[in-house]
Amino acid sequence: MPEGRGHTRLKSLTNLRDVLSVATEFERTARDFYRDLAPKVTKNIRYLVEELAAEEQQHLDLFSGLAERADVEAVLQTEIERPIDDQKFFDFAHLPDLGERPDDQAVLQYALAREHAAMVQYEALAEATPPGTLRDTFRFLANEETKHKNELEVIYDRIVHSGGV
Repeated sequence: MPEGRGHTRLKSLTNLRDVLSVATEFERTARDFYRDLAPKVTKNIRYLVEELAAEEQQHLDLFSGLAERADVEAVLQTEIERPIDDQKFFDFAHLPDLGERPDDQAVLQYALAREHAAMVQYEALAEATPPGTLRDTFRFLANEETKHKNELEVIYDRIVHSGGV
């Protein structure tokens, strides 16, 4: 097939099985990152990092449960438009090295960026996915990530802008 509009369109498509795989890896990477980071951060934010690890585990559990459902299995081959910010979401699989004594501000900035990327990605996936369980799941996750981001912004303001760092 000559490269042209059809080739470009094929490259912009993905199937829901691949989407679920990338999303699962995104959540697994986040869980492991926060879990490993928790003992290194200050007491000011240790509870927060532990909560983030637990939330990412809940998302992993959700994806594992979905992958086992027959009604979801039936739609996993469905092709959808690849979200525009797909690469940004994928980029978060590469974790920063925050060192052995990470700065609270750097941790919070990374967490905020990660939550924002997840929020945008899950919103786009909800729009691109046909009605049903997966769309509902992506909408739920977009809402969850939005809440997490809003909570992190409040904590960031309290800790960073009040002279806590």
